[in-house]
Parts: sequence; structure tokens; C-alpha cells
Amino acid sequence: MEELPQLPPEVWVYVFSFLSTEEKHAVRTCCRYLRNLVDHPSLWRDYTVMLSDLRRYTYGFWETLQKRNLTRVAVRHLRRKEWRRLVILLPTLTAIVFMDGGRFYKQKYLDILTRFPNLRDLGVRNAAWNEPMLGRQLTQQVRERLTHLSVCNVRLTDSVDFINAVSHLVNLRFLLFHQHGEMYGLDTVRPVPRSVFHNLLLSLKKLKHLSWGMKGEPLELLPDDYFSPADPNQPGAARYDGPALTSLELVDYPENILSGNALTSLTSLRSLTVHYKYAREGKERRLGSWLEPLHQLETLTIIDPEV
Repeated sequence: MEELPQLPPEVWVYVFSFLSTEEKHAVRTCCRYLRNLVDHPSLWRDYTVMLSDLRRYTYGFWETLQKRNLTRVAVRHLRRKEWRRLVILLPTLTAIVFMDGGRFYKQKYLDILTRFPNLRDLGVRNAAWNEPMLGRQLTQQVRERLTHLSVCNVRLTDSVDFINAVSHLVNLRFLLFHQHGEMYGLDTVRPVPRSVFHNLLLSLKKLKHLSWGMKGEPLELLPDDYFSPADPNQPGAARYDGPALTSLELVDYPENILSGNALTSLTSLRSLTVHYKYAREGKERRLGSWLEPLHQLETLTIIDPEV
């Protein structure tokens, strides 16, 4: 290849920051000098690598990830030995997404996560548990570490046990919970009881973003104060004592299970997203009533199956 222009390494790194992942990989094949520059950690700060069956990866692969100071991974089903190997090879991981587990898992499966001291962000996708997903040991070890928790399309033994466990994660700032079903082979989801949901909101004082799956059977009107836990130290008072949410997302929302006053206390919201599950003819939507008290709202997103 032609001789490279004589530019300082930091200039090359800045230029490479505008490239896509595929383009960076193409540049790596040119020469050793460019390969070392492309592997600069600043170029891979928010990159997530997908891993499965760790036996197939070479030493060179792991060496490349270590050079990039990679801190985010998504993993498919790993055996216990593979988890232990991941702890050794990438001990500084800050974000782990476990996805597409093709079996029922026991509570102890995720206990290995306690061995990642920098873990801040945990995601679980498309998996099923036949025991509580968050055991006491795991919850106690990460209760002050985790700031982001995302659980989507997961089958749990009991959603109440799960929510009670999440209530101990006192530094959460981001929570996404979209449940798929409960128990064995059932796709129905029971709404999280008001008292349990209130305990969650009262415990997570630092929470800023909440994405909540509203799919529930049977379809019943939820209490007016479902999203408005009051101060438990002032019984009878209507003062909101939950977190100052700035972003709320309602997913699989059926028509009118929340009253027009449901979001009255969430005056700090800057973003509201509603994914309607379906529309019922003749049912008046309550969106207008929701918006009245939200004076700080900057972004409104409506996803409607009828549109």
C-alpha cells in the first residue's frame, strides 16, 4: 500500500472515530500500525460484543478485546466454566446482557455476576426461570453497584418476588421490565399489585427512567394512585414520595386501565412514550388528561397499532 501521511496518532484516532464498525475492521487489515491505532480504547467505548460458546475464540481475539478495554458484552447461554473464563479474561466488564437462553434456569445461574466488581448495567432478554431470577446473594452483592437493569420477554416464577428483589437495588437510575409470562408454559401476566409497585418506587429514589410493561390479565382498572406512592410517614396525606422520574415508557398498554389522573404526580417527566397494545372502538383515550399536569414534558411518543 502507499505510504501513510505523517500524522500524529491522535489525529488518526480522531479520523477513525467517524468510521462504522465494519470500516474500522477493514482498516485493521491494512497494516500493523493502523491495526494498533484502530484498537485504541476510545474508539470502542460504547461498543458491545456478542459472545457465545467461548471455546471457539482464539487467544488473539481476547487480546484484541483487552487492548480495546472492552467493557460491554452480550452473551448467549454460557456454561459455568465459560462464565469463569469470562471473569478471568474480561474482569472489568461494566455491562452484561444475557439473552436467548434456550432452557429453564435456576436461581444460582446468575450468581457468577458477583465476581464482576465493576458491573453497573445488567440486561436479561428472552429467557425463563423455574426459580427466582435474582437470588438473595446476587441482590445483596450488587444492590449498590447496579444503576441500569433491563428485563425483557422473560418468564418468571413470580413477578412479585422479582419486584421485591429489585426494590433492594437502591442506586438504580434506569429500569426496564417487560414480562413475558409466569410459571411453566403460561403467557399470561398478572399486574404487579399496587402495594408491591409502590414499595418499588419508594425504594428507588434515584430512578430517572422507567419502562414498564402494562400487559396484564385480567384487564382491570388500576387504582388512581398506581404511579403515585404517598409518603408512608404521613398516612392520609397525598404527598408524592416516589422518584423524580424524567422518562416514562408504558409498553403493551391496553386502553383505559389507567385513569385520567394516573400521572398527576409525575410532574418531573420530560419524556413520555406510550405503546398501545390495541385500540378499542368507542373507548375514549385519556392521553389529554395525562398531559395536563406535565408542564416540563419535552418529548411525547405514541406508538399505535391502528396507525
